[in-house]
Amino acid sequence: MKGSTRRKLIGFFILLPTLVSLGIFVYGFIGWTVRVSFSNWNSFSRLMKGEYVFVGLRNYFRLFEDPRFQTDLWNTFFFTLFFILGCLSLGILLASLLDKGLKGSRIFQNLFLFPMAISFVVTGTVWSWIFAPGILPKFPQGMNLLYKLLGLESLQWKWYTSTASIFNFNLALIPVIIAAIWQLSGYTMAMYLAGLRGIDQALIEAAKVDGASNRQIFWKIKFPILKPITLSAMIVLGHISLKIFDLVYSMTGSGPNNVTDVPAIYMFETTFRANKYATGSAIAMVMLVMVAIVIVPYLISSMKREVGK
Repeated sequence: MKGSTRRKLIGFFILLPTLVSLGIFVYGFIGWTVRVSFSNWNSFSRLMKGEYVFVGLRNYFRLFEDPRFQTDLWNTFFFTLFFILGCLSLGILLASLLDKGLKGSRIFQNLFLFPMAISFVVTGTVWSWIFAPGILPKFPQGMNLLYKLLGLESLQWKWYTSTASIFNFNLALIPVIIAAIWQLSGYTMAMYLAGLRGIDQALIEAAKVDGASNRQIFWKIKFPILKPITLSAMIVLGHISLKIFDLVYSMTGSGPNNVTDVPAIYMFETTFRANKYATGSAIAMVMLVMVAIVIVPYLISSMKREVGK
């Protein structure tokens, strides 16, 4: 047996357990979820008896006609939009400040990165205390209590218990978005900071010699170089936001009238509380498609770039 063939076989057998596990526990379960989503398995007894009846796209049609799921899609859209914008804006701002090399910047860098070490459950619990509205106006809590102590009662608000909305944007999502941005803005800061420190300083010095202002240097030189980092951050943040569950569930749950509900919470309650496995599987597949729409084009473009090299 040739040395190259032997090395290939050894590599194959080393990877075989991982490939088998991946095939069973990832793609196998995805296939099973697809199968269940096309069935009428909406009761525990039918599941146990294995009474599979193919119903086609009926579960999907009913799902998109469901007012709660429609609310979930709008909530996901607005959460993703403001979450990504907030993380990118705050991340590049913090990175730009830290890149100046000011005294104590390392301390602040660690402080900004600290939220990444905390789980979404802890973040949701803590921020639920901060934004707890209390019983207004006599017994405020959290931020509302602070407003009362400062004599700013006019700023008191119901926060994540509010049912107000503007153009299908439920205002109760604002506290959830703030908590999510606090958690992951440090991640985008770290990415941007690495990018800024990787820029050739000769370009910056040449621009200064030509009389470019700091603002022009940022928008004309630094920002274009940081575009790949921005795209990568958007993909990661978009993937997180589309399948967000633990932060919202620990902080607000579905909220009154489902104002903070998201597809993952609906899927959890439908599948594991109502035992509607087919409907829950349909929700899961819609979530998978949404994530795939975000990630797959990025992966394809990355593979093309690698092949081009």
